[in-house]
Amino acid sequence: MGNNKQHAVESLVAAYSVPGMNRTLQNMQCVWKVDMMPKGCKVFIEFGFPCKGIKSKIVKDLSLALAQVQGMDTVTVDVTSRIVAHQVLSQKPLFQKIKNIIAVASGKGGVGKSTTAVNIALALSVEGARVGILDADIHGPSIPMMLGIDPATRPEMIDGTYLKPIEQHGVQSLSMGNLITENTPVVWRGPKVSGALLQLFQQSCWDELDYLVIDLPPGTGDIQLTLAQNIPVTGAVIVTTPQDIALLDARKAIEMFAKVNIPVLGVVENMSVYTCSACGHSEHIFGAEGGRRIAAEYNAPLLGSLPLALSIREQADGGRPTVIADPEGAISHSYRDIARNLAYNISCMERSRAIPVVS
Repeated sequence: MGNNKQHAVESLVAAYSVPGMNRTLQNMQCVWKVDMMPKGCKVFIEFGFPCKGIKSKIVKDLSLALAQVQGMDTVTVDVTSRIVAHQVLSQKPLFQKIKNIIAVASGKGGVGKSTTAVNIALALSVEGARVGILDADIHGPSIPMMLGIDPATRPEMIDGTYLKPIEQHGVQSLSMGNLITENTPVVWRGPKVSGALLQLFQQSCWDELDYLVIDLPPGTGDIQLTLAQNIPVTGAVIVTTPQDIALLDARKAIEMFAKVNIPVLGVVENMSVYTCSACGHSEHIFGAEGGRRIAAEYNAPLLGSLPLALSIREQADGGRPTVIADPEGAISHSYRDIARNLAYNISCMERSRAIPVVS
């Protein structure tokens, strides 16, 4: 009878579908176990990605389901996460204070890449991770404005050499926009721009990050090559709109990362559908399913689709991106689902031997 009861409990746990992940616990790379007691059980689940937004639902769902098993008078479900560093394919040495580096890229401008990058960074933070964002768009830095950082704010200098990132909304950030005035153009050629990126990365003093999100400029030029050759990037996220012209350039970005040995962790389809606020009619202005098609073409996960919504633009322009401005809204939940699935894809990669695993 005891073995039958344990089998019933373990089967229920294994078949549980994790919210927003489209996977059961049995089909996920995570650690879980069941300890049986005379009149109940204890379930321990450890994910390799931040899961604050779904933790309470998992505990509630499993507790209710297991309580239906005969003899389960006491059920305890404990859900934790442990984020570790993962090896980069290029074998570059990892930075001791940064576990995982995520490059957010697009083939062309105007697809909402920076807005997506900043909301992913904020979503990872809200989910319980320690997060930083590096604005690698030297010519057109936008992250300070999106995070609502006062234009007059400058990074603190540490030991006269290192820049201390500016913290806003719980996320550390650094950008060329923090070092110049809003109206100052950066009129530099490629080598100087690349040098500025390396300085921002190497001469910054990040405070123990689980994830550093790097917002790249559009295209496949000097900045992207400098990043690939000098920075230990864990993987890349490609942002695109569904239209064919955007997909054409997104393919070039994916091919570029393949050439420099950086895995694509997933595709985000932005501006996928527009819903009229007056009549409720929905229309695929830029086409339908383009992100899904390109993800399937390159065997990459589609991390999620985001609508063409006025609120996303207004909130980013106002310095309070959607994840912060409307934390319980549907779009915020979409960003958080994207962030969790992205972090899960990283957790499935090989762990690094360069950095000790830190609980």
